[in-house]
Amino acid sequence: MQHLFRETCLLEEIDRPDHSMKKEIIFITPIVLLIVIAVIIIALYNYRIKKQIVESGPLDDNALKFLLSMSDLGGNVLKWGLILLFGGIGLVVIEFLPYKAHESTLPFGIEAIFIALGFLVYYFIMKKEKL
Repeated sequence: MQHLFRETCLLEEIDRPDHSMKKEIIFITPIVLLIVIAVIIIALYNYRIKKQIVESGPLDDNALKFLLSMSDLGGNVLKWGLILLFGGIGLVVIEFLPYKAHESTLPFGIEAIFIALGFLVYYFIMKKEKL
């Protein structure tokens, strides 16, 4: 009976959720939320500035260069979106691979490969767009 009780206690300890993960999520969530809000605000202000410049009348060379430099934001968002997408896919792949967490460098290599794939996809999309 004592042996069964000890095994049950061990199983309960394994099944308990990790509270440190909750603390990390509570810490990371506001940071991510603030970054998303900042990106949205920057995009809205860029749109308003472009709209005011276009509505102000004929454009000279300086205004045209300024508008073209502001329109590069889409490529930057695409780059980071692809990197995060491929990084997330790499984390999912790592989840299904058997490895010893404290002894293996396999997860780092797989994550680096997937992030590099994200950069390569971005490079080929931008190269195709320029042609």
